[in-house]
Amino acid sequence: MRQQCNLNSDMKKICFNFFVVLVLWTPFLTHSECIGDIVAKKSYSVYVVPQTAISQLYSYWVPLLESLGKRSNQCFELIVPATIPIFEKQLLNGKADFAFVNPYHAVMAFKAHQYVPLIADGKNKLDGLIVVRADSKINELKDLNHSKIAFPAPNAFAASLLIRSFLMQKGIKFEPIYVKSHKNVYWSVMTGDVPAGGGVNNTFFREPDEIKNQLRILYKTPMFMPHPFIANPRVPPSVQQAVQNAFLSMKNDPALTEILNNVQIPDPIAVDYRKDYMPIDKLILEKFAVSSENQ
Repeated sequence: MRQQCNLNSDMKKICFNFFVVLVLWTPFLTHSECIGDIVAKKSYSVYVVPQTAISQLYSYWVPLLESLGKRSNQCFELIVPATIPIFEKQLLNGKADFAFVNPYHAVMAFKAHQYVPLIADGKNKLDGLIVVRADSKINELKDLNHSKIAFPAPNAFAASLLIRSFLMQKGIKFEPIYVKSHKNVYWSVMTGDVPAGGGVNNTFFREPDEIKNQLRILYKTPMFMPHPFIANPRVPPSVQQAVQNAFLSMKNDPALTEILNNVQIPDPIAVDYRKDYMPIDKLILEKFAVSSENQ
Protein backbone atom coordinates (compact mmCIF):
# COMPACT_ATOMS: atom_id res chain seq x y z
CA MET A 1 0.00 0.00 0.00
CA ARG A 2 1.38 3.41 -0.94
CA GLN A 3 2.10 5.54 2.08
CA GLN A 4 0.54 8.99 2.26
CA CYS A 5 1.35 12.03 4.36
CA ASN A 6 -1.05 13.00 7.07
CA LEU A 7 -2.43 16.48 6.69
CA ASN A 8 -1.33 17.95 10.00
CA SER A 9 1.18 20.80 9.69
CA ASP A 10 4.18 18.90 11.12
CA MET A 11 3.77 16.03 8.71
CA LYS A 12 3.28 18.44 5.81
CA LYS A 13 6.65 20.00 6.59
CA ILE A 14 8.34 16.59 6.81
CA CYS A 15 6.82 15.42 3.54
CA PHE A 16 7.71 18.65 1.78
CA ASN A 17 11.31 18.49 2.99
CA PHE A 18 11.58 14.87 1.88
CA PHE A 19 10.27 15.83 -1.56
CA VAL A 20 12.81 18.65 -1.89
CA VAL A 21 15.69 16.35 -0.92
CA LEU A 22 14.46 13.71 -3.37
CA VAL A 23 14.36 16.19 -6.24
CA LEU A 24 17.77 17.66 -5.42
CA TRP A 25 19.41 14.22 -5.31
CA THR A 26 17.75 12.86 -8.46
CA PRO A 27 19.94 13.48 -11.54
CA PHE A 28 16.97 13.21 -13.89
CA LEU A 29 13.31 12.27 -13.89
CA THR A 30 11.68 10.06 -16.47
CA HIS A 31 8.22 9.25 -17.70
CA SER A 32 8.95 5.60 -18.47
CA GLU A 33 5.49 4.65 -19.77
CA CYS A 34 5.00 4.75 -23.51
CA ILE A 35 3.81 8.18 -24.60
CA GLY A 36 2.10 8.11 -27.97
CA ASP A 37 1.45 4.95 -29.98
CA ILE A 38 1.28 2.16 -27.38
CA VAL A 39 1.51 -0.55 -30.06
CA ALA A 40 4.76 0.79 -31.52
CA LYS A 41 7.55 -1.80 -31.56
CA LYS A 42 10.23 0.51 -30.16
CA SER A 43 10.38 3.35 -27.64
CA TYR A 44 12.53 6.40 -28.34
CA SER A 45 13.94 8.62 -25.60
CA VAL A 46 13.20 12.36 -25.70
CA TYR A 47 15.45 14.57 -23.56
CA VAL A 48 14.31 18.13 -22.79
CA VAL A 49 16.66 20.86 -21.61
CA PRO A 50 15.50 21.92 -18.11
CA GLN A 51 15.04 25.66 -18.64
CA THR A 52 12.19 25.86 -16.15
CA ALA A 53 10.69 23.75 -13.33
CA ILE A 54 10.83 20.03 -14.10
CA SER A 55 7.20 19.47 -13.04
CA GLN A 56 6.11 22.21 -15.43
CA LEU A 57 8.10 20.71 -18.30
CA TYR A 58 6.44 17.33 -17.75
CA SER A 59 2.99 18.89 -17.74
CA TYR A 60 3.81 20.56 -21.07
CA TRP A 61 5.73 17.83 -22.89
CA VAL A 62 3.65 14.75 -22.08
CA PRO A 63 0.57 16.06 -24.00
CA LEU A 64 2.83 17.17 -26.85
CA LEU A 65 4.52 13.78 -27.16
CA GLU A 66 1.17 12.01 -26.82
CA SER A 67 -0.11 13.77 -29.92
CA LEU A 68 3.22 13.56 -31.74
CA GLY A 69 3.48 9.83 -31.08
CA LYS A 70 0.00 9.08 -32.32
CA ARG A 71 0.54 11.12 -35.48
CA SER A 72 3.93 9.53 -36.22
CA ASN A 73 3.08 6.01 -34.96
CA GLN A 74 5.93 6.19 -32.47
CA CYS A 75 6.32 5.61 -28.74
CA PHE A 76 8.37 8.05 -26.62
CA GLU A 77 9.98 8.08 -23.18
CA LEU A 78 10.32 11.58 -21.73
CA ILE A 79 13.48 12.40 -19.75
CA VAL A 80 14.14 15.76 -18.09
CA PRO A 81 17.53 15.94 -16.33
CA ALA A 82 17.64 17.90 -13.08
CA THR A 83 20.11 20.52 -14.34
CA ILE A 84 21.39 21.88 -17.64
CA PRO A 85 24.95 20.52 -17.07
CA ILE A 86 23.55 17.00 -16.47
CA PHE A 87 21.45 17.38 -19.61
CA GLU A 88 24.56 18.39 -21.60
CA LYS A 89 26.53 15.40 -20.34
CA GLN A 90 23.76 12.97 -21.34
CA LEU A 91 23.37 14.66 -24.73
CA LEU A 92 27.09 14.65 -25.53
CA ASN A 93 27.28 11.01 -24.48
CA GLY A 94 24.74 10.30 -27.22
CA LYS A 95 22.07 8.95 -24.85
CA ALA A 96 19.15 10.87 -26.38
CA ASP A 97 17.31 9.53 -29.40
CA PHE A 98 15.56 12.88 -29.72
CA ALA A 99 16.12 16.09 -27.76
CA PHE A 100 14.85 19.63 -27.39
CA VAL A 101 18.01 21.73 -27.07
CA ASN A 102 19.26 25.29 -27.10
CA PRO A 103 20.97 26.46 -30.32
CA TYR A 104 24.49 26.04 -28.95
CA HIS A 105 23.62 22.54 -27.74
CA ALA A 106 22.60 21.83 -31.34
CA VAL A 107 26.10 22.80 -32.45
CA MET A 108 27.73 20.71 -29.70
CA ALA A 109 25.52 17.69 -30.49
CA PHE A 110 26.20 17.94 -34.22
CA LYS A 111 29.95 18.03 -33.64
CA ALA A 112 29.85 15.16 -31.15
CA HIS A 113 27.41 12.78 -32.84
CA GLN A 114 25.98 14.44 -35.98
CA TYR A 115 22.57 15.05 -34.38
CA VAL A 116 20.11 16.34 -37.00
CA PRO A 117 17.83 19.36 -36.33
CA LEU A 118 14.30 18.49 -37.46
CA ILE A 119 12.07 21.43 -36.50
CA ALA A 120 12.06 24.68 -34.56
CA ASP A 121 9.63 27.50 -33.97
CA GLY A 122 9.25 29.75 -37.01
CA LYS A 123 7.30 32.45 -35.18
CA ASN A 124 9.68 33.74 -32.52
CA LYS A 125 13.42 34.15 -32.98
CA LEU A 126 15.57 33.83 -29.84
CA ASP A 127 17.33 36.75 -28.21
CA GLY A 128 19.23 36.96 -24.96
CA LEU A 129 18.22 39.45 -22.30
CA ILE A 130 19.92 41.13 -19.37
CA VAL A 131 17.28 41.96 -16.78
CA VAL A 132 17.47 44.12 -13.66
CA ARG A 133 14.92 45.09 -11.04
CA ALA A 134 12.40 47.63 -12.30
CA ASP A 135 13.50 50.08 -9.60
CA SER A 136 17.23 49.45 -10.13
CA LYS A 137 19.61 52.37 -10.57
CA ILE A 138 21.41 50.36 -13.25
CA ASN A 139 20.57 52.07 -16.57
CA GLU A 140 23.60 51.31 -18.75
CA LEU A 141 25.73 48.23 -19.32
CA LYS A 142 28.76 49.97 -17.82
CA ASP A 143 26.85 50.12 -14.52
CA LEU A 144 27.28 46.32 -14.32
CA ASN A 145 31.05 46.58 -13.99
CA HIS A 146 32.28 44.52 -11.00
CA SER A 147 28.75 43.19 -10.36
CA LYS A 148 27.44 39.68 -9.77
CA ILE A 149 25.26 38.49 -12.66
CA ALA A 150 23.05 35.39 -12.52
CA PHE A 151 22.93 32.95 -15.44
CA PRO A 152 21.02 29.66 -15.77
CA ALA A 153 24.16 27.69 -16.72
CA PRO A 154 27.53 28.30 -18.39
CA ASN A 155 26.45 26.90 -21.77
CA ALA A 156 22.93 28.31 -21.96
CA PHE A 157 23.20 29.91 -25.39
CA ALA A 158 21.48 33.31 -25.52
CA ALA A 159 20.97 33.60 -21.74
CA SER A 160 24.64 33.04 -20.89
CA LEU A 161 27.19 32.45 -23.67
CA LEU A 162 26.12 35.36 -25.87
CA ILE A 163 25.75 37.77 -22.97
CA ARG A 164 29.03 36.83 -21.28
CA SER A 165 30.96 37.09 -24.56
CA PHE A 166 29.40 40.49 -25.29
CA LEU A 167 30.16 41.88 -21.81
CA MET A 168 33.75 40.69 -22.01
CA GLN A 169 34.16 42.31 -25.42
CA LYS A 170 32.95 45.56 -23.86
CA GLY A 171 35.53 45.23 -21.09
CA ILE A 172 32.90 44.83 -18.38
CA LYS A 173 34.14 42.74 -15.47
CA PHE A 174 31.60 40.66 -13.58
CA GLU A 175 31.20 37.58 -11.42
CA PRO A 176 28.96 34.92 -13.02
CA ILE A 177 26.57 33.12 -10.66
CA TYR A 178 25.00 29.96 -12.13
CA VAL A 179 21.55 29.25 -10.65
CA LYS A 180 20.45 26.18 -12.70
CA SER A 181 17.36 27.56 -14.53
CA HIS A 182 15.92 30.64 -16.20
CA LYS A 183 13.21 30.90 -13.56
CA ASN A 184 15.86 30.98 -10.84
CA VAL A 185 17.62 33.83 -12.67
CA TYR A 186 14.49 35.99 -12.73
CA TRP A 187 13.72 35.15 -9.11
CA SER A 188 17.27 35.98 -7.99
CA VAL A 189 17.10 39.39 -9.64
CA MET A 190 13.58 40.11 -8.39
CA THR A 191 14.50 39.30 -4.78
CA GLY A 192 17.70 41.35 -4.95
CA ASP A 193 20.12 38.42 -4.53
CA VAL A 194 21.95 39.72 -7.62
CA PRO A 195 21.63 43.06 -9.43
CA ALA A 196 21.22 41.53 -12.90
CA GLY A 197 20.65 38.26 -14.70
CA GLY A 198 20.70 36.65 -18.14
CA GLY A 199 17.57 35.18 -19.72
CA VAL A 200 15.82 34.90 -23.08
CA ASN A 201 12.63 36.29 -24.54
CA ASN A 202 10.97 32.86 -24.78
CA THR A 203 11.16 32.30 -21.02
CA PHE A 204 10.96 35.87 -19.70
CA PHE A 205 7.68 36.72 -21.38
CA ARG A 206 6.14 33.48 -20.12
CA GLU A 207 6.76 34.45 -16.50
CA PRO A 208 3.75 35.58 -14.41
CA ASP A 209 3.04 39.31 -14.39
CA GLU A 210 3.95 39.53 -10.70
CA ILE A 211 7.52 38.61 -11.69
CA LYS A 212 7.79 40.41 -15.06
CA ASN A 213 6.44 43.65 -13.61
CA GLN A 214 9.24 43.76 -11.05
CA LEU A 215 11.93 43.40 -13.71
CA ARG A 216 13.23 45.59 -16.53
CA ILE A 217 15.10 44.61 -19.70
CA LEU A 218 18.45 46.37 -19.81
CA TYR A 219 19.89 44.77 -22.95
CA LYS A 220 18.92 42.47 -25.83
CA THR A 221 21.31 40.39 -27.95
CA PRO A 222 20.92 39.91 -31.72
CA MET A 223 18.27 37.33 -32.65
CA PHE A 224 18.93 33.74 -33.66
CA MET A 225 16.98 30.66 -34.69
CA PRO A 226 15.40 29.23 -31.52
CA HIS A 227 15.68 25.83 -29.81
CA PRO A 228 15.44 22.92 -32.26
CA PHE A 229 14.08 19.40 -31.79
CA ILE A 230 16.98 17.18 -32.88
CA ALA A 231 17.42 13.50 -33.76
CA ASN A 232 20.30 11.13 -33.15
CA PRO A 233 21.50 9.73 -36.52
CA ARG A 234 20.95 6.20 -35.14
CA VAL A 235 17.21 6.87 -35.39
CA PRO A 236 16.12 5.49 -38.78
CA PRO A 237 15.58 8.20 -41.43
CA SER A 238 12.01 7.01 -41.92
CA VAL A 239 11.28 7.62 -38.22
CA GLN A 240 12.97 11.02 -38.31
CA GLN A 241 10.82 11.97 -41.29
CA ALA A 242 7.65 10.70 -39.64
CA VAL A 243 8.36 12.75 -36.51
CA GLN A 244 9.17 15.86 -38.53
CA ASN A 245 6.00 15.49 -40.63
CA ALA A 246 3.92 14.95 -37.50
CA PHE A 247 5.29 18.13 -35.93
CA LEU A 248 4.56 20.13 -39.07
CA SER A 249 1.00 18.82 -39.23
CA MET A 250 0.26 19.75 -35.62
CA LYS A 251 0.27 23.50 -36.27
CA ASN A 252 -2.79 23.05 -38.49
CA ASP A 253 -4.87 21.68 -35.59
CA PRO A 254 -6.43 24.47 -33.46
CA ALA A 255 -6.83 22.00 -30.58
CA LEU A 256 -3.04 21.81 -30.30
CA THR A 257 -2.31 25.55 -30.32
CA GLU A 258 -1.88 25.80 -26.55
CA ILE A 259 0.16 22.58 -26.35
CA LEU A 260 2.61 23.81 -28.99
CA ASN A 261 2.86 27.22 -27.37
CA ASN A 262 3.62 25.66 -23.99
CA VAL A 263 6.70 23.91 -25.36
CA GLN A 264 7.89 27.08 -27.14
CA ILE A 265 7.13 25.75 -30.65
CA PRO A 266 3.90 27.55 -31.62
CA ASP A 267 4.75 27.43 -35.34
CA PRO A 268 6.85 24.33 -36.17
CA ILE A 269 8.95 24.69 -39.32
CA ALA A 270 11.58 22.41 -40.84
CA VAL A 271 15.16 23.49 -40.10
CA ASP A 272 18.59 22.63 -41.43
CA TYR A 273 21.85 22.54 -39.48
CA ARG A 274 24.05 24.24 -42.06
CA LYS A 275 21.61 27.06 -42.79
CA ASP A 276 20.10 27.64 -39.35
CA TYR A 277 22.66 26.60 -36.73
CA MET A 278 26.13 26.43 -38.29
CA PRO A 279 26.34 30.28 -38.21
CA ILE A 280 26.36 29.99 -34.40
CA ASP A 281 29.53 27.91 -34.62
CA LYS A 282 31.20 30.86 -36.37
CA LEU A 283 30.64 33.04 -33.29
CA ILE A 284 33.56 31.15 -31.68
CA LEU A 285 31.89 30.78 -28.30
CA GLU A 286 34.06 27.81 -27.28
CA LYS A 287 36.29 29.95 -25.08
CA PHE A 288 33.21 30.93 -23.05
CA ALA A 289 31.77 27.42 -22.88
CA VAL A 290 32.42 25.11 -19.93
CA SER A 291 32.78 21.33 -20.18
CA SER A 292 29.96 19.47 -18.44
CA GLU A 293 32.66 17.67 -16.43
CA ASN A 294 33.68 21.00 -14.87
CA GLN A 295 30.21 22.34 -14.05
